[in-house]
Amino acid sequence: MKPPPEAEDLPPRLLGLIGQGVESIETPALVVDADALGRNIRRMADFATRHHMRLRPHAKMHKSVEIARLQMQAGAVGICVQKVSEAEVMAAGGLNDIFISNEIIAAPKLLRVAALAYQMQQRGGRLAIAVDSHEGIEMLAHAMRMTNASIDVFLEIDVGQGRCGAPAGPEAARLALEIERGAAQLRFAGLHAYHGGAQHLRTPDERRMAISHAAEAVGKVCSLLSAAGIEVPLVTGAGTGTFSLEAASGAWHELQPGSYLFMDASYARNHQDNTQPRFEHALFVKSQVISVSADRVVVDAGHKSHAIDSGLPLVHSLPGQASLTYADAGDEHGILRLALGGLLPLLGATAWLIPGHCDPTVNLHDFMISVRGGLQEGRVESIIRVDGRGAVQ
Repeated sequence: MKPPPEAEDLPPRLLGLIGQGVESIETPALVVDADALGRNIRRMADFATRHHMRLRPHAKMHKSVEIARLQMQAGAVGICVQKVSEAEVMAAGGLNDIFISNEIIAAPKLLRVAALAYQMQQRGGRLAIAVDSHEGIEMLAHAMRMTNASIDVFLEIDVGQGRCGAPAGPEAARLALEIERGAAQLRFAGLHAYHGGAQHLRTPDERRMAISHAAEAVGKVCSLLSAAGIEVPLVTGAGTGTFSLEAASGAWHELQPGSYLFMDASYARNHQDNTQPRFEHALFVKSQVISVSADRVVVDAGHKSHAIDSGLPLVHSLPGQASLTYADAGDEHGILRLALGGLLPLLGATAWLIPGHCDPTVNLHDFMISVRGGLQEGRVESIIRVDGRGAVQ
């Protein structure tokens, strides 16, 4: 199998993997199940279409231009990012509709935002950003005056996350009015209403209650703005744990899920909501057993290979394999023990780990190895660059 021209500058050891079986992948390595990935992309796109919702996936999760393009080809209207540097990377890769769903305050970063808005506007693209304060609006307006470009501005409101966002009341209405009637280069694009804390509430009832309260907050702000004569063009938000609830509420117009693409061990701990499609695990850390004892084995994938902020990874059991649990062992090692009986894997055996949290796990790697045909018999189809690795400013 000949690699595509853009892959020819890959490191030789990675370039040589294309067309090889999964056993050729050295460990530890971040591996994408291309078949599961494709099904996840289609399921979310189909859901958005059926429910007449715009879909703007969060690219901060995968940080890959190639994957963002796949999402766009499936029907996404654009992407979200959290950092200016992520937006710059995605724009350089040809993405033309980008929302920085975060507050940017530092003057040098805002000058970069203005420059990027100008570049994207020149080629027919669109850049948007979130604000939640008078100072943020003023500083953004000042930066945009350095160009003749304009930028879409979403007012972020706090709908229960308790993080960023203006309180859902008169202050939000004043800020929206300031955007609407302020600098000509700022276009009021609507409300950013994301409840991150609801995504990992474990039961559907807990998540439903949280989004019900969030919808009330959105409705309150929309009513205040309507009374002030301000139309809200769009309400954007929602995540992998709750997107069907936002869609059903009628308060949101656009969905921003990210983790549905790969899923992770933390999302696996959520109780399934039958109003949502079921997504598959598509991101794995391939590891190898490097030491064997009577009651445990040790694999070569520790903290440097996968993030543990949302808990330790799950061990993915392939057919015929014993059920194993992963124990924290350090930077370079993980301890596996039997969960339900059976035989421990042998020295040199492969263990597939499902990361606890996909976003920071991806950011630990330069490349993801895409495998088609499954984790047992599949072959390496492509090498996916993590274009935005380390893009945190």
